[in-house]
Amino acid sequence: MKEIKKRDFLDPELLAKLGRLTVEARRFMEGGFAGRHKSPHRGSSVEFSQYRKYVQGDDIRNIDWRVFARTEKHFVKEFEADTNLRAYMVFDCSGSMNFAGEDDTKFKFAQKLVATLAQLLVQQGDSVGLQAFNDKMIKDLPPRTSPKHLYAIYETLGDLQPSGQTDLITTLHNLAGKIRRRAMVIIFSDFFSDVNKLIDCFSHLHYKKHDVAVFHLIDKAEMEFDLTRPVRFEDMEGGESLIADPASIKGRYLKEFNNYLKEFHDGCLSHNVEYHLAVPGEGAEGVLSEFLLNRLRGSKK
Repeated sequence: MKEIKKRDFLDPELLAKLGRLTVEARRFMEGGFAGRHKSPHRGSSVEFSQYRKYVQGDDIRNIDWRVFARTEKHFVKEFEADTNLRAYMVFDCSGSMNFAGEDDTKFKFAQKLVATLAQLLVQQGDSVGLQAFNDKMIKDLPPRTSPKHLYAIYETLGDLQPSGQTDLITTLHNLAGKIRRRAMVIIFSDFFSDVNKLIDCFSHLHYKKHDVAVFHLIDKAEMEFDLTRPVRFEDMEGGESLIADPASIKGRYLKEFNNYLKEFHDGCLSHNVEYHLAVPGEGAEGVLSEFLLNRLRGSKK
C-alpha cells in the first residue's frame, strides 16, 4: 500500500486508545460474507435462534432428536447467521462546516471522526464507504474492506474542502433509495436544515431498516452566543451578511437554538436514530467512546 501522506485527522494516539473497542450494529445487517454482526437471514452460526417444523430438503443434522422423543414430531434448529457490516459515512462539506470558534472547524473535527471510525471498521473486517456532499454529491466511494480502499478514503478526506450550500435532504433521500441492503448509515453534519424534513429523511432510512447514527457538529460559540459587542454575521453558505448587537438578540437566539436542538434530538429518538452531539472543543475521544460503548452495551442486550 502507498505511504499515506501526513494528515491532521489521522491520530495514532486516538486509535490506540479506541483500538480495543468494536463498532457494533444495533439492527440486523446484510453483508457480503460471514462476519461479526447479526443478519436477518437464518444460518448456521453458534447462536441458537428458534425451532421450526422440518420440511423436505432440510438438513437432517439440524433435527433436534430430543424434541422428537418428546413430541414424535420433527423440528429443526435455526441459528442466527452472522454477516459483515457495510457502513456509509455521509459527510457534510458545505460552507457552514468551516465555522470555528476557539477550536478547530467543525469540518476538521468531522474529518477526524470519519477517519477514525473508518479505520476501526476496516480493521474488524467490515466495509466502509464515503459520501461527501454539499448541494450535490462531491465524492461517492462505495463500501469496501481493503486497506487500499481505506487509503483512498484518507486521500479523499484530505482533498475535500468545505464550500457552497448544503442539500442534506435530497442527499439522504437519494441515499435511502440507493442502498438496497441493510446497512449502517452515519451522518456527520451541523444539520442546519428544516427539522421536519430531516425527520422525514430519517423515517425513510428507518423504513429501509438501516441502522442510522448522527454526529451533530456544533461549536461552543454557536451554543453559548457569548458575544459582547456589535459584530458582522455572515451566512457561510449564501454569502449574505448583517451587523447586529448580540446583547439585543441573545435571548431570542438561545431560545430558538435550544428549541431547534430539542426538536431535532427528539425527532432522532422517535425514529431510532442514534444521536451524538459533537463539539470540537471537547475532543474526539469522548464522543467516539460514547458511540462505541453505547453500541457495545446495546449488542449484548
